[in-house]
Parts: sequence; structure tokens; C-alpha cells
Amino acid sequence: MSKIGVVYWSGTGNTEAMANAVSEGIKGKGGEATMLTPDDFKLEMLDSMDAVAFGCPAMGDEVLEETEYEPMFDSCKAKLDGKKIALFGSYGWGDGEWMRSWEESCKEAKAVLVCESVICNEEPDDEAIEACKALGAALV
Repeated sequence: MSKIGVVYWSGTGNTEAMANAVSEGIKGKGGEATMLTPDDFKLEMLDSMDAVAFGCPAMGDEVLEETEYEPMFDSCKAKLDGKKIALFGSYGWGDGEWMRSWEESCKEAKAVLVCESVICNEEPDDEAIEACKALGAALV
């Protein structure tokens, strides 16, 4: 059984709703999903995960959340070489620049992005929820 981490930060609950859908997609495909916030996540956990879904909304000037999520994610980069990952998150303004920057950062770390990232404006609608489930399934 594939062990997959769903590591997310959510300020309003929108990205948390997406994380729950990612977890459903993982479980629906027969994988084991572990939901973690940056406070719960420890770097050594990556070693026991077959894949990871990272979720964070756009903050400020279209960047990752800067006090908890970005430092946690930056600490992971050295262990992402060859690791299967996927990205998701919500935004309230802009055009998704934070996600494009995040994807580029993952490619530089030589992570394997298994599918197209999922972003949604504000609260995820049915289409975004289904896309998150598909993202989770793609990691299994």
C-alpha cells in the first residue's frame, strides 16, 4: 500500500477542504493518506512516504505562507530529488503566480510532479474538489 503524506496549511479552510479531497482520492485508489500541518510534519517523515501532496494558499504578494509553510517546505527541498509529489492550493487574487513559482522551485529540487497542480479561487467548487481527488489518486 502506498503511503502518501498530505502536508497542507490553511488559513480560511479552503485549502483544508482541498486537502481532504486529496486524501479521499488517495484512499479511493487504495493508498494510505496521512494528513499533516507544518506543525505536525517532521522532515524525516519524507523517508517513509512514497509520495507527498503539498498544499498551501497564495499569501501576500502571491507567495507561500511565510511563517510556517515556506520554512517547512524549504527544509524539504534537499529530500525531494526523485520524490513523487503534487501541489494544490487556493487563492483570492492574482493569476496563480505563486503556484508557477512553487512548481519551478520543485523542478529545481528535482522532484517528480506527477500531475498538473490544482488551484482554485477562494472556496473549492465541485470541479476543484474532483480535481483534488484525481490529484490524490495520481500519487498512488
